[in-house]
Amino acid sequence: MGLKVAVQMDHVSSIQIRGDSTFAIGLEAQKRGHELWHYTPERLSMRGSTLTARAERMDLREVEGDHFTLGATERIDLSEIDVILLRQDPPFDMSYITSTHLLERVQPRTLVVNDPASVRNAPEKIFVTEFPDLMPETLITKDIEEVKAFRAEFGEMIMKPLYGNGGAGVFHITKEDKNLSSFMEMFGMLYREPFICQRYLPGVRKGDKRIILIDGEIAGAINRVPAETDARSNMHVGGRAEATELTERDREICARIAPALKERGLIFVGIDVIGDVMTEINVTSPTGIREVKRFGGADIASLLWDAIEARVG
Repeated sequence: MGLKVAVQMDHVSSIQIRGDSTFAIGLEAQKRGHELWHYTPERLSMRGSTLTARAERMDLREVEGDHFTLGATERIDLSEIDVILLRQDPPFDMSYITSTHLLERVQPRTLVVNDPASVRNAPEKIFVTEFPDLMPETLITKDIEEVKAFRAEFGEMIMKPLYGNGGAGVFHITKEDKNLSSFMEMFGMLYREPFICQRYLPGVRKGDKRIILIDGEIAGAINRVPAETDARSNMHVGGRAEATELTERDREICARIAPALKERGLIFVGIDVIGDVMTEINVTSPTGIREVKRFGGADIASLLWDAIEARVG
């Protein structure tokens, strides 16, 4: 069946196709005969109860530097679209939150992936706190005295923005580091929200495993190893992807969170696991599916469309 599919994303001209999950999902949609529409979040409009977007028909191809063609801009009623893929990258700010409120208005007639209300209510670094026994010791605060006490207890910690992404603003703070107060001042100037501190996990030097789940089921995994000079494993900042195997603990973690994902309509999710603990549950714009396939894993884009088509059907 041919579906009308709108992709709410950062502009297609800005993506790096070799590692971009949205691009892979779009290619698979095209392969199945679905009609793709492209729009960026600022082109959403709501008048009365009608949600529209100024969008273009989109054609994708696996050619570096010439990977897309967009048609003429048209104003489309999103309630007449079969599927909307919510795929713009964070930061998870009020702009992002507002778009989830607007997209709720077209449900259930239009399937939004992931469910916008659940995306809004399950930020990656907060949703994970529903499973405290699966995660490292974590503190969410802006109180410097609490942060000092946390470092005194654990010696080393990771500090990062609560609503950041891609490894931006992530710092490894050691017991002897004299910059903690300066980091706190900087974070206070950059972010109104609290930030997050987690016990440093030395196992990250061996890799930060990204596990992809489709409709609560394990679809594939990739290990991301940080560069020698960096504490971050994100591929955006130089992390190296490599093949990996799932452990019994990995499967236990996935089985524990699966009911919560299904209940919330979170069809496409990526979790981060270091050693035997989970650090994040990524629901806004999960990545990693091209790397999984490149290292001989499943075609996750195809599995995702199987799940979407089953729902629409």
